[in-house]
Amino acid sequence: MFGETDGGGGDLPSSMDPVALLAETDAPTDAPTERLDVRDLGPPEPLRQTLETLADLDDAVLVQENDRAPQHLYPKLDDRGYDYETIETDDATVTIIWTP
Repeated sequence: MFGETDGGGGDLPSSMDPVALLAETDAPTDAPTERLDVRDLGPPEPLRQTLETLADLDDAVLVQENDRAPQHLYPKLDDRGYDYETIETDDATVTIIWTP
């Protein structure tokens, strides 16, 4: 489900650890993960911090927690060849990003 949001029957429990969401995606579950919480940042910081973090990661999966779907990030991820999925939870919009 490249670049799609979860269209399932409701939000995931707020108690679920965002890293545990990897099992809900096509992201590799055996790769190291890095969490990035940008929920409290105003634009363009979430975009900037996410791209900077991705540039520093080697084959790790980035779990970005945001307060909304990062619409401006998706085209940049596509341009750079990343796969990603966004899942809505009770507490955040979680976008999981990885190198295919």
